[in-house]
Amino acid sequence: MNPFPRLLVICTLVLGAVLGACEGAVIPAVGQLEGVVLQTPAAKAVFTLTDTGGRPYDFSLETKGRLTFLYFGYTNCPDICPVHLAQLAEVFGQLPEVRRNSTVVFVTVDPERDTPEVIRSFLDAFSSDFVGLSGSPEEIEAAQRAAGVPPAVKEGGGEKYTIGHAGQVLVYAPDGLGYSVYPFGTRQSDWIHDLPILLERVES
Repeated sequence: MNPFPRLLVICTLVLGAVLGACEGAVIPAVGQLEGVVLQTPAAKAVFTLTDTGGRPYDFSLETKGRLTFLYFGYTNCPDICPVHLAQLAEVFGQLPEVRRNSTVVFVTVDPERDTPEVIRSFLDAFSSDFVGLSGSPEEIEAAQRAAGVPPAVKEGGGEKYTIGHAGQVLVYAPDGLGYSVYPFGTRQSDWIHDLPILLERVES
C-alpha cells in the first residue's frame, strides 16, 4: 500500500491547524516581502544531480528564467518536509499564474533510503510537477554547500534513523537571484503575498 496519499491527508489537516484563518486569504502583491529577506540577494546555486528518471539535472540551467523553489529534505521526515510541500501545492492551487511559471525541486538528503521510485511516489502525493533529485552523499553535500545551507546530519542508528537538515525553502526569482527564504512555519498568506512579487523580478 502506498503510504503517501495518506500522508497528504495528514499534512492537509496539519496545515489547517497551522494556517487557520489565513487559508484562502488573497493578499495584494504590494509592499515588502514577508519572507526572511536576505541582506544581499543570493545567486542561484549551481550543481548537477540525478532526477527520478535517471537523467542528469543541471539545477541552474533547468530552472533558468523560472520562479524556483529549492528544498533539501527526505521522505521519512515526520513533519517539516511534507508540510512544506503540501503548503506549496495548496498555494499553487490559488495562484495559477505562479504555478505555470514555477519549478519546485526537492533534493533528498537520505539517498540510502530514498530511491528514485520512493522519491517520485512521495512527491506525486503533492504534485506530479515537483522535481526530485538525488546523488551520492558527496554530491548531495556539495549541492547543499552550493545553496548555502549546512549539510544534513544523520541522527541515531538502525533503520529508523532521522536526519537533521536545513528546514527552509530557498526561492529564486526568474532573474536567478534569491531575495528571501521561507522557514518552517511560514504562513500561507506570506507565500500568497510574496510569490507574485518575486515572479515579476526578471532579468532586465
